[in-house]
Amino acid sequence: MAEQKVILCDIDGTLVSYDNVLPESAVRAIRRARENGHRFYACTGRSEAEMPDHIMGIGLDGMIGGNGCFIKSGDTVVFHQLIPADVERRMVDWLTERGLCFYLESNNGLFASPTFETDAVPAARAYNEGKGRAFTSVAGLFHGMVFGLPLEDLYRDDINKCSFVLRSYQDHLDSAEAFPELKAGTWGGAGERALFGDLGVQDITKAFAVNRLCEFLGTSPKDCIAFGDANVDIPMFEACGQSCCMGGGGDGAKAAATFVTTDVEDDGLHNAFVHFGLIEG
Repeated sequence: MAEQKVILCDIDGTLVSYDNVLPESAVRAIRRARENGHRFYACTGRSEAEMPDHIMGIGLDGMIGGNGCFIKSGDTVVFHQLIPADVERRMVDWLTERGLCFYLESNNGLFASPTFETDAVPAARAYNEGKGRAFTSVAGLFHGMVFGLPLEDLYRDDINKCSFVLRSYQDHLDSAEAFPELKAGTWGGAGERALFGDLGVQDITKAFAVNRLCEFLGTSPKDCIAFGDANVDIPMFEACGQSCCMGGGGDGAKAAATFVTTDVEDDGLHNAFVHFGLIEG
């Protein structure tokens, strides 16, 4: 059995499939690894409000959220960097004036723009394509989302990042130009198709958060194993001693990882834990 490791695991496309299916084999693997003395942290773009009970109930030692802007170990908040309130207000106004529907990601909830529940349906449906389960609704796809808020209630000071539906890739490019003080990206599920743009805290990555968490824990990133599936996970792969990409992951993430496992729903996490000696087969 391997010496004690810190496991850092992405959520969407890694722990759960892109239609939010959590394999029982993954739950058993995580619990067995923790019984063996290893620590398990989610390392995700999700905020704390997006972590449903069936994931938290597995047993986590903590989480890195917002792609690195929030770090929590046990009950201790190690680090939390929010989008400044004045920038957040300007961002909301810019997206609204441009006619882009969006939602704000906070540890206190996901807060949707007035038209997001209806206008985001095509992007949400495309995000769900090929997942083997029929698309139901935007509300069913995004855990913890609050709909029906007036625009003035979207001016907030507790926002980790913001996601918005792209009408074209130019919307992403323009957002990067309009907000140089923020980090602009895109996402879209398996294959990383650019369906959504996002704006988050500048100069924060999963790698930054891994290093801050290791400082807090008094351990080395060399003793960490990272699990992910997308380009946003590559800095985390590079920061850790070992890394694993899921079988359904992107080509860039596969090339950057030290090991490629099977797909999420093909016992990918369990098989990888066995490979790294975290649990017995």
